[in-house]
Amino acid sequence: MRTSLAALVTLALALVVSAHEHDHEDQIPFNYVKYPYQATYPGDNEVTADSIFAGITTFAKLPWVQCLGRDRDTAFDIAFIGAPFDTGTSYRPGARFGPAGIRAGSRRLTLYGGYNVPLEVNPFLSGLKIVDCGDIPVTPYDNKYALKQIEEGHKELLHRRSYTPLGNDTLTGRPLAPISLDGKNHPRVVTLGGDHTIVLPLLRSIYSAYGPISVIHFDSHLDTWKPS
Repeated sequence: MRTSLAALVTLALALVVSAHEHDHEDQIPFNYVKYPYQATYPGDNEVTADSIFAGITTFAKLPWVQCLGRDRDTAFDIAFIGAPFDTGTSYRPGARFGPAGIRAGSRRLTLYGGYNVPLEVNPFLSGLKIVDCGDIPVTPYDNKYALKQIEEGHKELLHRRSYTPLGNDTLTGRPLAPISLDGKNHPRVVTLGGDHTIVLPLLRSIYSAYGPISVIHFDSHLDTWKPS
């Protein structure tokens, strides 16, 4: 009996020492630990991949690049940029929160959830480098200066070279040629507003890169309806 008890105590002490050594010598992984019972989904093979309720809020959960700051040398093909300006409105502000609202609503457009059924394509997996550049710094105290900020911020992105070179025409097979004034392939910039005033500085910026352009304006205000 004494022999069995001594053996049991020795085993317990060995387990305590083993656990103690394991605690101090083995680092708990900093990365997310996968569990064998988790199912796999498209993305990074995790059930929690690209959760719409987790992570920082960028457009469609795209990579955040500080295009107007420390990452100004980072090339891209398509950029989303916010213009939180609304001091050109007639009655009340609020459109300044548009970029944040659009980004929040786009959370469900993950890399594997942005498939366009009618066009049979997922633009986020088209081979282009797409990023979210954050917002253009815009003052709410001086409209004239704010419009200048928007124009210069947009121009800063638009006049860069695209990350991906132009390919060939899908119909003719011939190489595509840039349509910009300087003959270079520039990225596309999608601006999130903001009230209607932001269109003016954006047009000025686009004109500086491409020359005369046309505008397609979708509006449902009463002033655009056919008078009866």
